[in-house]
Amino acid sequence: MLIHAVFFWFKPQTPPEVRQRMIDDAHADLSRIPSVRHLWSGRPAMTPRDVVDNTYDVGLCVILDDQAGLDAYQPHELHQQYLAKYKSHWQRILVYDFK
Repeated sequence: MLIHAVFFWFKPQTPPEVRQRMIDDAHADLSRIPSVRHLWSGRPAMTPRDVVDNTYDVGLCVILDDQAGLDAYQPHELHQQYLAKYKSHWQRILVYDFK
């Protein structure tokens, strides 16, 4: 399995409702990409531990079979539409891919 974890920080002027729309669209759209095996998206859990970063606005975790699955996910039309819809709201993105 390959885990694609993405964390998004929004620009200060981003309307609060964008967070929930982005989460909902990840579940509705990105999960339909054929190489996606599992997908989770949500807000920080605000767990009160020194080692936990709760500063991001939305987290996304996509489980794929392998590197080929990620390579198919990245250019997929649904992924590209998602990026185009929300990228203007992002101030920072951090990605961790691991297997």
